[in-house]
Parts: sequence; structure tokens; C-alpha cells
Amino acid sequence: MMKDNEVTMTMQRPLEGIRVLDLTVALAGPYGSLLLAGLGAEVIRVESPDGGDIARTNPPHVGKNGIHYGAPEEGDVSLTILNRARNKKSVTLNLKSPEGRRLFLELAKQADVVIENMSEGATMRLGVAYEDVAKVNPRIVYASIKAFGEPSIYPGLKGMDVLAQALSGIMDVTGFKDGPPTRFGLPIADLLAPLYACNGILAALIQRGRTGQGQHIQVSMLDCLASLVAEEHFDVSQAAGYPVRSGNSQDRLVPFGVYPTRDGHAAIAGFNPVWFRGLLEAMGRQELLDDPRFASRGPRMKHADELNALIEDWTSGYATVDLLAELGSRGVPSVPVRTAVEVLNDPRLRERGAVVELEHPSLGKIGATGMGLPIHFSACKVGFDQPAMDLGAANAAVFGALLGASDSQLAEWKQSGVI
Repeated sequence: MMKDNEVTMTMQRPLEGIRVLDLTVALAGPYGSLLLAGLGAEVIRVESPDGGDIARTNPPHVGKNGIHYGAPEEGDVSLTILNRARNKKSVTLNLKSPEGRRLFLELAKQADVVIENMSEGATMRLGVAYEDVAKVNPRIVYASIKAFGEPSIYPGLKGMDVLAQALSGIMDVTGFKDGPPTRFGLPIADLLAPLYACNGILAALIQRGRTGQGQHIQVSMLDCLASLVAEEHFDVSQAAGYPVRSGNSQDRLVPFGVYPTRDGHAAIAGFNPVWFRGLLEAMGRQELLDDPRFASRGPRMKHADELNALIEDWTSGYATVDLLAELGSRGVPSVPVRTAVEVLNDPRLRERGAVVELEHPSLGKIGATGMGLPIHFSACKVGFDQPAMDLGAANAAVFGALLGASDSQLAEWKQSGVI
């Protein structure tokens, strides 16, 4: 007998029964549709018959000879595709042909969501824009991810992550104050925008449940980054004379940053009064508690460079493990700075599903790590449990089930270049 606080685990996923038509390429769009797929949506990935996603050319590639960075051979698949196209049904459609467009709109009649990140104006030229789809399915939730909005506030500029980073101010606040603006270590604009898009899609689906009406959702990579830059009030701090770049330290919270050790680096958070006291005691510098430069957080921020220099001088004399033991014994939060490879191989993170081993559709496990779905539900399972399909592998299944296409019809479409 179940107790009141017990929940029955079900195999049904949260978005089961939601059908998504995926017109995305590169990263910003495919990551969004990947998240929806991991949550249980039926994602039908639509590409041109020759493979329209530029990510298919990304090295390294995987094939019968393993993973390599050389020129792709017949049958090789980009590791990028194996990562981003999991749990999606791959179909091909030539949207530039009238018949391809017609078939897409027939699919759209039976879909809940369309997600796209084509270049500005492309969906309108192809006849698959929101207005076109909404005419045949007013309940559609149509999500567009663009670099600079549509219409773009930078007309004609290609939507690349590095450009969005540069225009957003995030590069200006990343790096050391005496160094140049610095690119964030991940394609953060490409990864952040689809998170906002998925939030918008889920909210629109909930609203549709109340109103019966779909809508168009627009997300800009630049908007997403700029909204986060605004969190730190750089306009106020710069007007007060503080640099916007502070390297490995967050001066507003100093000591709060990365410090060198004899054999690596450690991250230390010591802004809390108890933690700060513990750090100074470990350093043997308790007298700094009464130093007017460091006694409270306001003056401490003004003298961040001086305080950080004292801490760095002290941490540099320790091996990382010994430093962490000393700080840990005094309750000061601190951890080693790990390498990316250490993180990807962390068995605890693998067990939690944050990172997972990638599989090739025919070769199986290939010895490479991919993104997991870091959301845990108490009553259902989510995640990526299906490897990426070969291009067009779901044509017969999808077009047969949803459009009633026969084998002869499929052959005719293939012969004429529609699929």
C-alpha cells in the first residue's frame, strides 16, 4: 500500500504525446530540440536530402576506422551530430520544391511545435514561416531562435556565437582587467538561447491548453546574453571607478575566486564573515580582521587586489590537496579547479546522467562523451536513450504513418528529389 508521500514512477515522459517538427541547424536550434526530445517529445528532424545541417561537416568524424580529424570518409558521421541528434527521427524533405513544402505543411497539421533557427527570412522564402503553418494549424506553437532577432537589429550579419558574445558585452566582462576582452569558453549564446526557447515553448503549450490557440515565440541569442550581463550592474560599478573585468576574482565578493597552488589552482569562497575569519586564521593573518581595508565588504572590494595578492602568496606555497584540507578543517568552502577531461570522466556525474557515453547508430559505443539531461523527476524518467539516426532513416516510418505514403510513393518522391 502506498504512503501519502510516495510517488509511483512511470515510464511515460513529461512531453510524451507532443510532436515537434525540427527545422534547426548548427547548435542553438538542435540543442533546443534535443532537450524537448529528452523530455519525451516526438521530435521529427527535417533536413534537405543532401543533409542540410552544417554541423555534419564538423570534425572529428566517426566511422569504421574510429574517431578521427581527417577528411571524412564514406559512412562517417560527425561526432557533433551523434551528440545533438539523439532521440530524434531523421527525415528528409526538399523544402525548396513545391511538393516538399506541401508535405511539410501536411506534417505541420499533425504537430504541436515547430522549432527553427534558419537565417533571417529563410522560412518566409520557403513558405514555412509561422504565418504559413498557423493557417493550416492554428494550435501550432512555433519557436524561432535567431542571433539578433527577426527583423535583425544588425541586418545582414550572420548569426554566429562569437559575434553574439562580442555584441552582448559578455566578452568585455570576461578576462583580466589588464588583458583583452575574452571569449567565454563555451558557445554560451548558442547554448543559452535554446534554454529560453524551451521555456517559451512549454509556457505556450500550457497557455494553449487554456485557450486552444498557438502562437509564435521569438528568442534572440543577443537578447539572452545581454539580459544576463545586466544582472551584475556593471554600469554602476564602472561609474564608481571599478573595472568591469576582474579576472579570476569576483571583487564584489572578495575573497571569491581562483588562486594558484604549488601544483594547480583552487577556487575559494570566503566572503561570509565566518569563512573570511577561517581563511585568515589558516593564513596566520588574523590581524587583517581589524585592518580597515578588509574589515567589511565595501572597503574590501576597493582593496581587492591587495587582499588577493596576500592570499595568492599564501596559497602558492601549498599543494592543492593540502590547501583544501587546511581550509576544509576551518569550514572555508574550497575545491580544486578540475580539467574538462576530469569532469567528463567523473563517475558520479555519469551516474547522475549529466554526461553520457555517445553511441553510433550501427557501431555502438565509440569512446566519446556527450551531453546528458541534468533534470531529475520524482515520477518519471527522462534522458537520451536513442542514438542519432542516419540521415533520412525515418522517412518510411514517418511519411507512412502520418501521410499514408506507400512504398511506391516514397520511391517516387525520392526519385524526384523531394525526399
